[in-house]
Amino acid sequence: MNEEPQVLYCDAWLMAIDKPAGMIVHGDGTGERTLTDYASDLLLAMGDGFAATDMQPLNRLDRDTTGVVLFSLDKQTQPAFDQMVIDHAFEKHYLALAEGKIDWNEKLIDKPIARDRHDSRKMRVGASGKPSQTRVKVLKRLKSRRGLPTRSYIDVELLTGRKHQIRVHLASERHPLVGDDLYGTPRPYGLMLHAHSVSFTHPVTGEHIHIEAPCPWEP
Repeated sequence: MNEEPQVLYCDAWLMAIDKPAGMIVHGDGTGERTLTDYASDLLLAMGDGFAATDMQPLNRLDRDTTGVVLFSLDKQTQPAFDQMVIDHAFEKHYLALAEGKIDWNEKLIDKPIARDRHDSRKMRVGASGKPSQTRVKVLKRLKSRRGLPTRSYIDVELLTGRKHQIRVHLASERHPLVGDDLYGTPRPYGLMLHAHSVSFTHPVTGEHIHIEAPCPWEP
């Protein structure tokens, strides 16, 4: 992990941080430093001990996914943010590189996702799974060059929030994400998936908030 997290937005109720690749959001029992630890230390340094104690992540990203992570900072308003998560009131867009040339320009992938009974690390598309919707728009098709295969640069909007949803849905379309070591082919430069932006109406102020994290890689 080469980069430090960066604060993208902060008010009395909410903080947004740009997570680098290689960092987990929440503790996994190993004692590894997490993005939540970083945010808590930052709030303590700012003199806000209550927020440092009360903060909770509102979304999680896989270890190798970069981009926007939101934290609720106040116990009184956290239920409002939690309800927004349940209602899918956060508009989330990701940037990604997918293997191969995607023939369509835009598509709603509507396939239920369940746990993979044969591999506890993985999820899969299956009739017994939870409803899952991902809207994909092709931004650019990249021809093979300098030994790199044909790829598609895509904008992905999450309409639901299942574990590994984008990775599973793209793999089910035979276009796994570049660098996906679970559902595709590992690459030395890692997983090409970035949580680019989050938009929402602030439940306290009523303001429209749009938060962006610059993409750390170029297609």
